[in-house]
Amino acid sequence: MSKIHENLDLLEERIQAACDRSGRDRGDVLLIGVTKTRTAEEINEAVDWGITDIGENKVQEIMDKYEHVHGDVNWHMIGHLQTNKVKYIIDKVSLIHSVDKIKLAEEIDKRAREHGIIASVLIEVNAAGEESKFGTDLEGAKSLIEEVRAKCKNICIKGLMTIAPFTDDPEEVRPYFRELKALFDSYQGIKDETMDMQHLSMGMSGDFEVAIEEGATMIRVGTAIFGARNYNI
Repeated sequence: MSKIHENLDLLEERIQAACDRSGRDRGDVLLIGVTKTRTAEEINEAVDWGITDIGENKVQEIMDKYEHVHGDVNWHMIGHLQTNKVKYIIDKVSLIHSVDKIKLAEEIDKRAREHGIIASVLIEVNAAGEESKFGTDLEGAKSLIEEVRAKCKNICIKGLMTIAPFTDDPEEVRPYFRELKALFDSYQGIKDETMDMQHLSMGMSGDFEVAIEEGATMIRVGTAIFGARNYNI
C-alpha cells in the first residue's frame, strides 16, 4: 500500500471519529484533497483511493495539472483569486471558495455569463480578523452577500469559507468555527437563483476535527494526505 493510501486510511478514521463525536453523518462532510505543489501522479494516487474533489491554491497549478489528473474529479479554487486570472479557470472549477470582494465577484459573474454558466462560489470570511489573511469580516460578509446577490446574476452563493489561525491547539480556533456556523445557519431557508447556502468550508490538516464538530461540510486537507510540502521542487 502506498504512503498516500495509508495516510488516507488514517485520515478517514479520524474524520469518522469526529463525525461520531458530534452526532453527524459521515456523508455530510466532503474531504477535499489540497494538492498545492503536488504532482499529477500524487494526485492520481489519491483519486485512485477515492478522492473525488481536489483543491488548488493557484490558478497556474490548476492549468498545469488539469489535463493530467484522471477520473471525473471536481476542482476547487481555494486560494486567493486575482481578477485577471478568473478567465482561465471559470469553466474548469466546480466551486470558488475565496470570494471576498465585490470586484472579484463581478469579474466571476462576467466570465460566467460569457460561458453561459452559473458560477458557484463561497464567501471567504476572515473570522479571526488576521491581517495576514484574505477574507471579509463577519459583518462585511453580510453586506457582500447582499451586494453579490443584487449585482451578479450568473453567480450562486453556495456557502461560506474560512481559514482559521495556525495554532498548536485546535481548541483555540473552535470559537471562530462556531461564529461562522452561526452566520451560515442564519441564511438557512433562504434559497433562490442567487443563493443556496449548502457548504461550510472550514478546517485543514491541523484543525479539521474541531471544524467537523462545529459543523463543517467541507474540509480542505493536504499535509495529512501527502505529507509535508517541499517548496523547492
